[in-house]
Amino acid sequence: MISPIRPAAAASLAACAMALAACHGGNHDNPPKPQANVLPSFVTSAVKTQSYDGNTDDLLTAGLGKTGLASASAPAIANAAQPTAAELRRLAIWSNYRALVDMTANGGYGRYWGPNVDVNGNDTLGEGKIAGKEYLAFADDGSGKQNVSLLVQIPTSFNPDQPCIVTATSSGSRGVYGAISAAGEWGLKHGCAVAYTDKGSGNGAHELSSNQVTLIDGTLQDAGTAGKASLFTANLGTSDLATFNAAFPNRYAFKHAHSQQNPEKDWGKDTLEAIQFAYWALNDSYGTLDGTTRTVRYSAGGITTIAASVSNGGGASLAAAEQDTSGWITAVVVGEPQINLRLPAQVSVAQGGVAVGAFGKPLADYMSLANVLQPCAALAPAAAGAPYLTALPSATTTAIRTARCASLASAGVIAGGDVTTQATNALALLHQNGYQTDSDLLHAPMWDSQAVPAVAVTYANAYAQASVTANLCNFSFGTTSAAGAAGVTPAVSPMLTVFGNGNGVPPTNGINLVYNAGASGAADHRLATADGSYAGAACLRALWTNGTLNANVDAIRVNANLHGKPAIIVQGRADALVPINHASRPYLGMNSLVEGSASKLSFYEVTNGQHFDAFLSVAGFDTRFVPVHYYNIQALNLMWSHLKSGTPLPPSQVIHTTPRGGTAGAAPALTAANLPAIAASPGVNAITVANGAVNVPN
Repeated sequence: MISPIRPAAAASLAACAMALAACHGGNHDNPPKPQANVLPSFVTSAVKTQSYDGNTDDLLTAGLGKTGLASASAPAIANAAQPTAAELRRLAIWSNYRALVDMTANGGYGRYWGPNVDVNGNDTLGEGKIAGKEYLAFADDGSGKQNVSLLVQIPTSFNPDQPCIVTATSSGSRGVYGAISAAGEWGLKHGCAVAYTDKGSGNGAHELSSNQVTLIDGTLQDAGTAGKASLFTANLGTSDLATFNAAFPNRYAFKHAHSQQNPEKDWGKDTLEAIQFAYWALNDSYGTLDGTTRTVRYSAGGITTIAASVSNGGGASLAAAEQDTSGWITAVVVGEPQINLRLPAQVSVAQGGVAVGAFGKPLADYMSLANVLQPCAALAPAAAGAPYLTALPSATTTAIRTARCASLASAGVIAGGDVTTQATNALALLHQNGYQTDSDLLHAPMWDSQAVPAVAVTYANAYAQASVTANLCNFSFGTTSAAGAAGVTPAVSPMLTVFGNGNGVPPTNGINLVYNAGASGAADHRLATADGSYAGAACLRALWTNGTLNANVDAIRVNANLHGKPAIIVQGRADALVPINHASRPYLGMNSLVEGSASKLSFYEVTNGQHFDAFLSVAGFDTRFVPVHYYNIQALNLMWSHLKSGTPLPPSQVIHTTPRGGTAGAAPALTAANLPAIAASPGVNAITVANGAVNVPN
């Protein structure tokens, strides 16, 4: 169903409203006519609306319910060659929900979080389906090159007399439903509208060999036919496309990497626009009907709004709060935020009174370094027994790590005449660059799972504003054979379900990270050379160290001025993807400098917490780490109580958790004993900050 209000009509309404205000403003005999609800000018597409009955389909589970979300089997698609928009939406909700939380019963699903768990933490909601309405549209500058997906969910439980909005900006490079379990679930259960955005990265993919692109609902269309309606189309002419396809068959362009927009610089703006779109949608639903037009019931600042999400979405929420000058955001609650700091010299970070190795580095710096060092560091004795998280045989993985150590030593990056010494030195170099010893066991799975290589390649392309044809540092995205060779035509195109299953950062949904300069030609980057494509990784590192990426990295830096908004940041101390020393800790220090006594920021650091709660179902993760998501929920609850009842927010503190232990792959059930409460008075666990100096107790 398409909304009757289009951008052109909205502009006319705006002109009418302004004229009426000019004619009648301030005249008590002729009171001003209520303001028309005008679609924001940044919405350039028609608005799609759809209602869900909460039975056959719904906002939170797409009709799957608690049981269906927990199923390891993806929702069925009737015709695999032509998935419908509804089927792709269901697949996207299923995959994105599962991507951010532990879905095992012993790990907490169905007991501490999940559709069946009510706002008081009790199992009372059955399958947890939530009826309501969705509004979907693009935000853009008119070029069709941005096409940021905006989505608003309004549950039937929304109380128009006590309105609230929760943002759920996508984590990572995920699509518009990317934070549905991280923030969407909490918001919907509290009767709030949820404002989603994919931040202009999202799951926009372009299959270059067929010239197929994704639309806003995930269905496919020829790029030429789609035009500006495409989520993303690579900026290539017909001749360039044909030349590239001939030289590099079966390759893909992805929006975050190849849009040439450096989308991260706009993530704060995207989140603010998602909130403004939510205001419009709520006025469309609850404003008074004046003829054929709804009037404005809610103006900026009139709705309690919590900017909430995790990882990249968390960083976007902080950026939005910093940029907010109109009162759209009431408060902020974020987990493990990926933020790049404009760091003043006065900031310092210490743990137990001892200065940390480094802090406040941007992602381009620490990610390119980790991508170079992690395969080798994984062989250090201190990293022995790390959880195994790769489909490659262990012998192959060990060989790659050993060869990477040799290449690093040959290049003079590390020293040592034997593998153990080389690996120990590689791990020490990570420590010197701000990685916690708590993360030692995570370097192997972060690289083996390809999380770090994928991010390193994607962000380097984004910051370089590189075209897909650049093959930056000889990397590309493509399908590969079982043996790793690139350029294989798959039996079923990954594009058909990339909107549902994809995460926006290959390898994803059968599209792999390819190194084009392999020993025997282009191949899976892990297998292309004996040392896991070290030359490509070193090239990515050089893009940062030689200053190539500086300008576009500077464009994304934040200032930590939250303008007195109450805010909570939660992060795990063992985070090996977004190291805590480069994110939450220095942000707290910056905020203390900028806001001083006006600051209302609390930071909760979770021991035994790492970045990917979804990994907690994997053997070795289950025994060693606790869910950070649990504390994200508690932080939202604390903020809700603060906003609604004036309950003071607990001060910054370290939360000392207890891992589940037991046998890897069969850890005992998570209990309250593993998860101590956030303390109103943390005592010796308090994190102190003054004049930019942060000290975190051990």
